[in-house]
Amino acid sequence: KKVKPINPNKPNNNNYLDYQKAEEEFVELVNSEDLDARLLAEPQLADYFSEKMELALDEAYSSRDVEDSVHTFIQKCLYHINRMKLFWYDDLNNYSNENSKFLFEVRSLVEKKWSAWEDEQIKAGKLESKNVIKALCERADEDLNPEPSVEGRFIRDNISETGYRMYLAIASLDGLVEASQLSRVLGGASSEVQLMLTKILWEEYGAGKIDRKHSSHFAAMLEELELDSTPEAYLDIVPWEVLANINHSFLLSEQKRKFLRYVGGLLFIEVSVPASFQNIKLAGERLGLGGGATSYWDIHIKEDIRHGQWMLNDVALPLVDKYEEDAWEIVMGYDQQKFISARAASSIVATIRKSESDPAFFQEKIESFI
Repeated sequence: KKVKPINPNKPNNNNYLDYQKAEEEFVELVNSEDLDARLLAEPQLADYFSEKMELALDEAYSSRDVEDSVHTFIQKCLYHINRMKLFWYDDLNNYSNENSKFLFEVRSLVEKKWSAWEDEQIKAGKLESKNVIKALCERADEDLNPEPSVEGRFIRDNISETGYRMYLAIASLDGLVEASQLSRVLGGASSEVQLMLTKILWEEYGAGKIDRKHSSHFAAMLEELELDSTPEAYLDIVPWEVLANINHSFLLSEQKRKFLRYVGGLLFIEVSVPASFQNIKLAGERLGLGGGATSYWDIHIKEDIRHGQWMLNDVALPLVDKYEEDAWEIVMGYDQQKFISARAASSIVATIRKSESDPAFFQEKIESFI
């Protein structure tokens, strides 16, 4: 069933409306025919968007007290550009501006300021290669069986069926195109590391069988709960922290100089997924939901324990040996992905908590799922 998208973080002020208008104008530009030629003839068409983006970037990354609408505007615009790096089997005209100079400049501007801000959120120091190995092994061991977080316990023990449905709706933005960014780093000269990454992708893609592809399991979960399984159906309710998580994966996978950081981030994801998905699986079982509504969690819990071992032993550690001077970047990528993933999880739980504690908001969410 189609669900009317609403923004759970929408503030009631003119600032939000200004950014919403700027985003709408930007999407129109992205979808226009021959964007660069159009702007060459009428450069003023991008003036309002450019003004708001410049204001948003200054506000978001030079101030501590920033509204969610500012971050949402930045991350959604960046997402609209990044998604064109993947093929969605939709109208071919949607990719007409994939190599637009204007969009390239927007992405470069945003990524430069945003990525510098993200790097400041974690402490990253250079390590000797032997310390990198120790650091990675210790982190993998800790995150394979961690103590449940506050968010994890809430999901496992307290989330309602409405909250569970909302969780799926938000997570669908990534879940329906899962592992797509991994495909962006597989090209190039052959190596054992490349082959192991390809093996992981092969399993994520169901060994070539559509019904076994992990994203197919996610679509089945949505359909089991009468939610829309169309990719991006719930884009407008996704918190900016989740969008930032997706955009971060694009950032690292599209810049080969950051390959080691991408590997570190993927290592964290594969190692930590079994424990985090166990909480949402148990929530589904507590709510009495059928196997179709939890199958995606099941398959990851089983497969990603193995994937985590492969990522550590057959990808990360061999790369430490090959790139001794730069191997510390794997640890940086790991720690940064852990931070960004935790922030995204907190934002999802905060959105769910708001819907379950605010009667008016809760009713609005129920009606949006009908």
